[in-house]
Amino acid sequence: MRTELPEPTGLAIDPEFFKLLMGSFLRLVGRPLLEMGNGQSFGPDSLYRSTSTVILAHDTAPDPRFIYANIAAQQRFEYAWDEFIGMPSRLSAEAPDRAERQSLLEAVEHQGFIADYRGIRVKKSGKRFWMEHGVVWQLIDEAGDRHGQAAAFSSWTDL
Repeated sequence: MRTELPEPTGLAIDPEFFKLLMGSFLRLVGRPLLEMGNGQSFGPDSLYRSTSTVILAHDTAPDPRFIYANIAAQQRFEYAWDEFIGMPSRLSAEAPDRAERQSLLEAVEHQGFIADYRGIRVKKSGKRFWMEHGVVWQLIDEAGDRHGQAAAFSSWTDL
């Protein structure tokens, strides 16, 4: 039996947020976040629902909170949209791994992005996994305003 997904709302399908995610990645990393093939084009809904790439974003608060998690992220981390959004992003890593994660975020803030990142993350169930070949980047709009940071990865190893 297939479970129906709730209709996406808010930033999940917001065209401006989609433009921020895709545009900041392209400007900072120098390549598209996702390659389009066979005439396919990604839009907010397909980025949210159809890609197998995990994509997450958090805001600029002193204790950043998740503002975006596509379906692949929800499945990987075992949180529904309503659980993910507003959750402190530090909770995606266990306490012993949070210092390393914080160092990563500070490096991203200074460098704009980090590619080929590997780090241990934790699911809602407490199970751990290696996030592998990840890219973490600043969410910076065309005017240069910071909106947070995002991460994307499509490979992992369960521990």
